[in-house]
Amino acid sequence: MLYLAVTPHFFFPMSNLILWSDDPVQAFKKFVVTDAFAKTGRRLPADGIPRTVSTESAKTYNFMFGNVVAWIAEQDKTLLTVTQTDLARFVNRTDNGRRVLNSKIAYRYLRLLERCYEHLGVTPNPAKQAIVATEDTKKLKDDAGRTLSADQLQRFFDALPADPPRSRRLTPFDGWKRRRDRAMQVVIALAGLRVSEAIGLLLSEVGHQVALDGSIALTITPDEKHDTSYEHTTTLPREGVDELRPWLQERKTMAIPDDFVFPANVKGRKMIKKTVYMQIRSTFERAGMDLSRAGGRTLRNTFAQRQLNNGTSPDELKDILGLALERSAADYKFAQIKEDPEQ
Repeated sequence: MLYLAVTPHFFFPMSNLILWSDDPVQAFKKFVVTDAFAKTGRRLPADGIPRTVSTESAKTYNFMFGNVVAWIAEQDKTLLTVTQTDLARFVNRTDNGRRVLNSKIAYRYLRLLERCYEHLGVTPNPAKQAIVATEDTKKLKDDAGRTLSADQLQRFFDALPADPPRSRRLTPFDGWKRRRDRAMQVVIALAGLRVSEAIGLLLSEVGHQVALDGSIALTITPDEKHDTSYEHTTTLPREGVDELRPWLQERKTMAIPDDFVFPANVKGRKMIKKTVYMQIRSTFERAGMDLSRAGGRTLRNTFAQRQLNNGTSPDELKDILGLALERSAADYKFAQIKEDPEQ
């Protein structure tokens, strides 16, 4: 069989090399449903017979692989030329000082790539090297995260932005940004959205059909969102709908262009995360709560933990939150309530 040396230590069967070089996403889609992929798993069933992954698992793996391949392409590299250092940069990316991928998800990305390189016979395996370089990523433990008690959540809602008293309005829509911020924070808290998903929420993603319980569906797509956003549908309950609908009507009356539900200005531009983080933090401050890690992630943690406590399974929560893996959803169970500062 003919082999092509890509580097002094990399040798591939020519047929595999061409397929994985020209269209790695398509090559992976074929690979992930095979026995060959199952055999690269570290845990075999009790009978020792590897089994192909489920359709749902394959969908998750395809999503993850597509993410990393897209990032690699942005670096002007390919799956076969990327290095250990490159992969470490991918899993350690930050956004506004926060890691894009927590250590558990980072490990799962590296492990998925390790299986691909193992299948292709890449030696040394850059993903395996990246795992070792992080000092056994499997054992790294992220902070469990912060969540709010029922009382704290109610106080947060009570402290949401409201129109200040004025003797007269300068324009018919004076104070519209406060009403926008109020609606956005309610949607983040009651629908479990990431801040990036709320900023990128489009009018076309807001359901028009109201359920019997007064809720509506929000269909979140990757468009205008974070690069780890996974298409999913979440439900905004009646309380959230009651806040969102008046804002949408006001937005329509103002004739704000473009498709963002929560635009930055009357020109319809997209908001920036820093603005939203500051607004949410201000609400926490008005509520008299500790300001450490007082942001959108805390609201999402609270939503997720309440879902789990109400009987939602980790698999169901994975779909509600748009997560890639069920184990990530289960981790929300361990988020902890932070006591209020002493007065």
